[in-house]
Amino acid sequence: MRLSLTPIEPVRKTRIVPLDTAEAFELFTARMDTWWPMLTHSITEHEAAGVRFEPYVGGHIVERAPDGTEYRWADVIAWDPPDRFVVAWHPSLEPKAATILEVRFHPVAEGGTRVDLEHRAWEELGSERGPSMRNGYERGWDIVLGPFEQATMHGA
Repeated sequence: MRLSLTPIEPVRKTRIVPLDTAEAFELFTARMDTWWPMLTHSITEHEAAGVRFEPYVGGHIVERAPDGTEYRWADVIAWDPPDRFVVAWHPSLEPKAATILEVRFHPVAEGGTRVDLEHRAWEELGSERGPSMRNGYERGWDIVLGPFEQATMHGA
């Protein structure tokens, strides 16, 4: 059941990276722990010990704390390497609803890969919280994608 009937515009981000699609997909998922900015974009922040992406439908994106506690950020609902993945995104201590994050990887004629990120279904968070969270993620995805882009150029 949706908490808000008014659609909220998705967050869309596109980056071109100098890796082929398989390499870009693998970096974004299997090696997420090497580039994700855990100090600023995690549940436990400076306490975070890492993050892992379980590569299958039914898998999860999981943050690890130093004491072994795990926090689930997302549930994998589509897995189509090296073209795309889709997750139900809910990174919080007590998730009440999820948004949908879809990341697609497309080869570009000049070489490299276009990475298209779409984060949608903000209305699932309600008419007050949805727009506020969407605005935070509009800026937040730029911060997160910066280290990903750097990792594509520096062989993370």
